Amino acid sequence: MNDRLKDLKFKVNGREVELKINPKMLLLDVLRDELKLTGTRTGCEVSACGACTVNLDGKAVRACSILAIQLNGRDVVTIEGVADGEKLHPVQEAMVNHGAIECGFCTSGMVMSARALLLRNPKPTRDDIKKAIQGNLCADSGYVKYVEAIEMAADVLQEKR
Repeated sequence: MNDRLKDLKFKVNGREVELKINPKMLLLDVLRDELKLTGTRTGCEVSACGACTVNLDGKAVRACSILAIQLNGRDVVTIEGVADGEKLHPVQEAMVNHGAIECGFCTSGMVMSARALLLRNPKPTRDDIKKAIQGNLCADSGYVKYVEAIEMAADVLQEKR
């Protein structure tokens, strides 16, 4: 197997990034270890818990299941790229205001799944929201507050359009 370093060029949180990486590296490892973007959590490492969810070209994906070398020319948004400076994204704000955040471990993945949903479907039904976050495991909640917060965020985003 070829383990020589490969060039990688992609966009993360609106910024062009160029790295030399081992072709076996996962997106999760590049984000956390190389770029120090630690808001993307390391959870199960088998794509089951959703803690490592990021947006890749606007879609929610598990960073632990994607080889970083697949990112060439693509656009990644992590939780660090969601807020506008000090101003929280409507999804983040709704989760805070609605009390959806408990221990916080799953929150970044939940926000990224919700953001991807609202990018592709600005008026989701409750079932759409449940489907979008079904792969994000949370040991602290019954998910009701997350669903309600995402509904609130969708309303806020609709008002801004």
